[in-house]
Amino acid sequence: MVLTTLADGLLNTAQGIYDTGADMLGTPTIRLGVTGLARSGKTVFITSLVANLLDRGRMPHLLAAAEGRVHAAFLQPQPNDTIPRFDYEAHKASLLGTPTQWPDSTRSVSELRLSLKVQPAGLLAGLQGPRTLHLDIIDYPGEWLLDLGLLDQSYEDWSKIALARVAARAEGADYAAVASSADGAARLDEVVAKGLAASFTAYLTAARAAGFYDCTPGRFLLPGDLAGSPVLTFAPLPPGEAPRRSLRREMARRFEAYKAQVVRPFFRDHFARIDRQVVLVDALGAIHSGPAAVEDMRQGMADILGAFRPGRNAFLTQLFRGRRVEKILFAATKADHIHHTQHARLTAIMEALTRDARDRARFAGADTAAMAIAALRATTEDTITHDGAQLDVVRGTLLETGKQAAFYPGTLPEDPADILTPGQSGARDWLGADYEVMRFAPGDMTLKPGDGPPHIRLDQAAQFLIGDRL
Repeated sequence: MVLTTLADGLLNTAQGIYDTGADMLGTPTIRLGVTGLARSGKTVFITSLVANLLDRGRMPHLLAAAEGRVHAAFLQPQPNDTIPRFDYEAHKASLLGTPTQWPDSTRSVSELRLSLKVQPAGLLAGLQGPRTLHLDIIDYPGEWLLDLGLLDQSYEDWSKIALARVAARAEGADYAAVASSADGAARLDEVVAKGLAASFTAYLTAARAAGFYDCTPGRFLLPGDLAGSPVLTFAPLPPGEAPRRSLRREMARRFEAYKAQVVRPFFRDHFARIDRQVVLVDALGAIHSGPAAVEDMRQGMADILGAFRPGRNAFLTQLFRGRRVEKILFAATKADHIHHTQHARLTAIMEALTRDARDRARFAGADTAAMAIAALRATTEDTITHDGAQLDVVRGTLLETGKQAAFYPGTLPEDPADILTPGQSGARDWLGADYEVMRFAPGDMTLKPGDGPPHIRLDQAAQFLIGDRL
């Protein structure tokens, strides 16, 4: 284990040296990681970001674009030939086509390179010509990111934590019964092992659907070509004896294989090379799911930050410690599902949810921010009279029925503690409040020449993430 960790560290340092040299001697490159858990809007975020960088008419808060210093933007072949290309053209066609539809969710790592021709700013800008900056966008599932926390756990530690979560959630009742009846000391029976893994996967799937965030191992939910392999055929078991060739011993061996053959290569090949990161969060969905889901999301944000290596990419730091994440944006998505008068409250809730994570990142030298955004605006705003009161609503096309509807989700509290405290105290429901969510389809839109898709604060997000390099 020590030798493996040391080897990974040497590989990361070597890659940091290579990347640093490439940036200094060649074209500067920003590697922007985009992640988030299921239904947080990663694919839509990347598609809209690229479209709005190609056509910058809706990007007034991206200063280089507002000042006219971005002369051109164009897509190039991605630098890594072994990673699937993010299918920008197909996703854009889904969002802007007839009929419009949301693109498929992220299921694996993908990459896209956007190159920007930028005129430098400053006193000497007039003496310099435009320069090229590559923006490499790496899309990966947030479920895989949470797996990085497994690297520091033994099978016994993980089983204890996982079974505690199972016992605390209604979705875990079936697996709790299966695990308690399993004889871990008995000789390995592959049929029993597959049954345990299938039952545990069913629990993780149900927990994620209920709004819970910490549903590891992530490949159980997004197995890809590993489906059915022994590396995904394990599950947590209560403590006990583990003789040779027993079920518990084999479960522990497969857990270690999962870390070595799945989690660690992901960190080495993709995650460790990122220097800017956006974490997308469906905060409104968690609030709708209840206090327990909000608390689980808060803890998940802290765990996610624990996977990062925040800090500034000074030259010597890169040489001796590999690349480090300089900027981290925690973005509450789907801000178009509430009226703009509540956006400040959603941002305050997001800031409170990520307070611990952002404080740790800042201490390590990284810049962090929390923001409420909508990468693609699917609604319009209105004010209606209901029971003699004025209600600020949003209007859009319902995804399930295709009908137009006005929607009032409830009023978010001014004090974020009203959202955070109930979950920390173990409350199951909101007291005296009810928060609803509605699924809207992307609206029909006709874009003017030079305009990207409509959004909310995507330009501010871009300014935070890459504005300093433009």
